[in-house]
Amino acid sequence: MEPGAAVASGLLGRAVEEADLENLLAGLGAGVGGARLIRGDAGIGKTALLETAARRASAAGANVLTTAGVPSESRLGFAGLHRLLAPRLGAIGELPEPQAAALSTAFGLGSEVAPDRFLIALATLELLADAAAEQPLVLIVEDTHWLDEDSWQVLTFVARRVEFEPIVILFAVREGYPEHREDSALGQMRLSALSPVASAELLDEASPDLSPIARRHVLDMAGGNPLALLELPRAADFGASSAASGVGPLPITARLERAFADQLEALPRATQSLLLVAAADDGSNLERILRAGSWVAGEPLTVDDLAPAEAAGLIRVGGEGIDLRHPLVGAAIYRGASMGDRMAAHTALAEVGGADPDRSAWHRAAACLGPDESVASALEAAAERALARGAPAVSAAAIERAAQLSDVSEVRGRRLLRAGEMEFELGRPDHALRLLQRAQSLELSRSEQAQLALLIETGDEESWSGPARVASSATLASEMVDPADPERSLGALLGAAQACWWGNPTPQTRALVLATADRIGVPDDLPAMVAIRACADPVGQGRETIERIARARLDPGPDPVGPHLLGTAATAVWSFEQSLGLLGVAVEGLRAQGRLGRLAQALVSQAWAAVLCANSTLAGSAADEASRLARETGQVRWAVAADLVRATLAGERGDDATLNALTTRGESELLSIGAQPLLAMVRFARGRAAVAHQNYEEGFAELRRALEPGDISYHRFTGAWGLADLVEAASHVADEAVTLSYLSELERLAEETGSPYLRASLDYVRPLVAADGDADRAFGLALRGEVSRWPCFHGRLQLAYGRWLRRHRRVAESRAPLRAARDGFDALGFGGLAERAREELRASGETSRSRGPDVRDRLTPQELQIAQLAAEGLSNREIGQRLYLSHRTVGSHLYRLFPKLGVSSRNHLGDALARLPAAVD
Repeated sequence: MEPGAAVASGLLGRAVEEADLENLLAGLGAGVGGARLIRGDAGIGKTALLETAARRASAAGANVLTTAGVPSESRLGFAGLHRLLAPRLGAIGELPEPQAAALSTAFGLGSEVAPDRFLIALATLELLADAAAEQPLVLIVEDTHWLDEDSWQVLTFVARRVEFEPIVILFAVREGYPEHREDSALGQMRLSALSPVASAELLDEASPDLSPIARRHVLDMAGGNPLALLELPRAADFGASSAASGVGPLPITARLERAFADQLEALPRATQSLLLVAAADDGSNLERILRAGSWVAGEPLTVDDLAPAEAAGLIRVGGEGIDLRHPLVGAAIYRGASMGDRMAAHTALAEVGGADPDRSAWHRAAACLGPDESVASALEAAAERALARGAPAVSAAAIERAAQLSDVSEVRGRRLLRAGEMEFELGRPDHALRLLQRAQSLELSRSEQAQLALLIETGDEESWSGPARVASSATLASEMVDPADPERSLGALLGAAQACWWGNPTPQTRALVLATADRIGVPDDLPAMVAIRACADPVGQGRETIERIARARLDPGPDPVGPHLLGTAATAVWSFEQSLGLLGVAVEGLRAQGRLGRLAQALVSQAWAAVLCANSTLAGSAADEASRLARETGQVRWAVAADLVRATLAGERGDDATLNALTTRGESELLSIGAQPLLAMVRFARGRAAVAHQNYEEGFAELRRALEPGDISYHRFTGAWGLADLVEAASHVADEAVTLSYLSELERLAEETGSPYLRASLDYVRPLVAADGDADRAFGLALRGEVSRWPCFHGRLQLAYGRWLRRHRRVAESRAPLRAARDGFDALGFGGLAERAREELRASGETSRSRGPDVRDRLTPQELQIAQLAAEGLSNREIGQRLYLSHRTVGSHLYRLFPKLGVSSRNHLGDALARLPAAVD
């Protein structure tokens, strides 16, 4: 622990930081929480600041729970989380059954199927929220840089969701360790060196007897580091100490380690042996340390042998373990020992730790200088146990270390391949690629070589760009086909097929994927096979895909992946009505199972399908949730795609500021990660908004880019989403030949695929390009045809018809379609288009007042989602489980949204939500 620099009024030189934490803690009384990540060098005062916050929180009536990362437990899944929740473990049984089972399995208290990490995180959030309902909570997590990855992921998940909970989470992390992507979501605090005045005051208080020369020397060496100011004077023979005299500009951490090492040299050999074992095992268990120390020393050692170190103030012997005065004490002990002594300590700890096979396996690995298959196998077994507890990060690390210890090339390659695949799944592509590149030079089977190459190919950030990259993926997937293992074959081919949808491949590549699908030997109506064929060749397979999905029995069953794959297939062939229903089933199933990564993807697809079906309420809520979950699970591409749904909605509503902000940010992010095909979504969002509001030149310029093969935004299938808008724009700003070419492409696609969306697009656009003599009849046919089932197209066509009638001096006739367009746009929440209809009505001589703000304008997407679920009769806890929020946060949202809807209880939510749109002003 870092010694404090506390005085009666607080910590020397930390008034600003103390005030910030004081303000954060003050919110607990009002049920408001938050988080801080405190960064700083070793000894800079992080612990002192946390101890001060803990004392003040306790004095104010809060319950303080603590944990810390320790090096020996950084490879033990959920070790840090278990220590934090230890006082609350008895309450696990009070959680809903799926959450209780997930958390119990994570802690090795149950034997359920491996839970998703985010279900464990939700269980943790509920457990803490229930505790905070009784007494405000302050969670303190020290040495976060050594916390096991799975605990870190769970705690940052919780930290992002305590805004409406009386929970404050304080993390401390040493400077110099890599920042996680999650850090940006936490409030940051960086501790700098103390001022010269504060440094002098602290030194004089701690070491008043220093000579003036020594005092100046310590101040110069410490550089404002509080721990250095306290510890350097304690070093043995300070005046001549190497720590004091120094050799060149050593970093403060190295100086402190030398200062501690000077104090260790005078200790008895038996004491040093026990301290080395304690440092190797982080002092967590006194009995284990004494047994291992005796093993190393070759003679029985007792707790009395620790007395000299305790007398020197280096350690404190507690009831069950040893507390080092500071982590740098452990570092000094460990670094100062010989390699042989370190290996002996780890071997001893492995020998005495048989009751904990995972800890023993890691100690055995630390004692290895070269390959050792028995140790590698033990680590692989530890990896399987970690995976069964829902700790994939720890599992991946164990498999990677097992690969390093493998003495057979093909075994090492297989393990590296598996570790790399897991790192991809964890959202860490850079590390995954490094592991896979190491595996390339090793002996692998032909199938493993194909799998390796496919992982490298698809793991590259630019893997969606270019026909050559897609062809390579398709070839590799073809080589991996094994009729004896259809599941693995389908998985590989599905990735190649999806690359076909995004990557603009050649016809030969599409044909190769379809031929490979035939070789797998599974039924054509299997969801994965339907998705493969649809993604590989949307035009050629479109009609058959739509018919096959129509015949499918929608049985969600225990696995929602099937509906998700069918929804993906329907989206690929422009059958958005079908995909909307399928994706709804998939979202609910994935939500129930806590599979947040795939849930984010399904929500993005659902949001786009809802946009294209003009269900703006669903599109908005799905996109909002998808954006948050995709970023939380490290899926940047999906997060940007969700944000572009929000941009499209903003454009249709006439909110140009939001449209421009989201598309500009999205374009920048997509260019930075090489996801160029997704730029077609940017073109669609901007182009549709422009055309809908009659900015035809701008709309034409945007939309045509998605259909021009030489453009960076080229994507034929996404480009087809906006073909009707493009034809409309072209009819106003381009040559007739250009307009007819786009119309011809739309007619061809609609005819070949039978897509209802494309047929409605065609119905919509035909009257807009008809000659004046044919237009009236064309409008009438279109308004009674396919387009009537697509609200946005229908409303825009009514607006266009009313405008056409008025410009042809049929003013009285124009009012009926204009009124219908106005009312339809109001119901859809498309304020900008509704205002266009009102302008046309006023021009026709009919007054049309503006409506008040829609309910959807008064609520955030998340609030609207919560209100809808509450209106359906779900309890706060049930809503929280669906939306990955605590039930208390759901209650806070409801409390805040009631006044916005003019209701006082959830019993009236249904009526309030039914009043869409709001009353006339």
